[in-house]
Amino acid sequence: MILVTGATGNVGAELVRVLAEAEEPVRAMSRSGRAEGLPAGAEAVAGDLNRPETVRDALDGVRSLFLMPGYEGQRRILADARAAGVEHVVLLSGKSAEIDDDNAVTRYLRAAESEVRASGLSWTFVRPVSFMSNALALADRIRKGDEVRVPFPGVRTADVDPYDIAQVTAHALRSAGHEGRVHTVTGPEPLLPADRVRILGEVLGRDLHAVGLTDEEARTEMVAQLPAPYVDAFFRFFVDGILDESEVLPTVQDITGQAPRTFEQWARTHADAF
Repeated sequence: MILVTGATGNVGAELVRVLAEAEEPVRAMSRSGRAEGLPAGAEAVAGDLNRPETVRDALDGVRSLFLMPGYEGQRRILADARAAGVEHVVLLSGKSAEIDDDNAVTRYLRAAESEVRASGLSWTFVRPVSFMSNALALADRIRKGDEVRVPFPGVRTADVDPYDIAQVTAHALRSAGHEGRVHTVTGPEPLLPADRVRILGEVLGRDLHAVGLTDEEARTEMVAQLPAPYVDAFFRFFVDGILDESEVLPTVQDITGQAPRTFEQWARTHADAF
């Protein structure tokens, strides 16, 4: 049995689907515990990673655990997992965990990795770059008009489809050879925000064009949606330039045997969201 936490999230939902299609026994954990939307064969359970006592029973019979980072109960959950006989944990981290910088994002990812390393469990870290699904944040702007305002207009990133993150994660959960390894996962091409807007326009049959926000404008918009420490972290990454997400790595191809999906493929799959 594989336990997937965050089973309704971008990666978790894809991972449950991948495992179920492979006929792997999978237990899908979310706060609600609802079974709606889960693929056939997946078992729905309720659990809150900030309340480890709600996770304990779901670990019964679990061989491998997919764990989301940044939750207060992680250390206790890892101890309970070891006591329950869990053999391997795959932690969803992020590329910024490789940076020794005291910003909010890097800090919680590095702390999560440290706790997993200290747990006594076999582990794999999956460190993706920015998700292609982040483009969903543009949906309201696209519905309102053809001019799409975007932050960090000069920053290229090789965004990755959560589907490909799930594929890599599934391999790490199901097969040997991933113990003690860090898999940094990227998409196939480094794109500017304007490139993604253009591709969305082509998919939607619209003449969309991007307008770059100034750093001041971007900060004003972002603090209305995110806690200020996280906004500061993104400015460290993409304005100060301490994080390079433009490099394309062969991880998806090497582990899954298939090339990662392009942004156009992602956009066509999710066109209805725009």
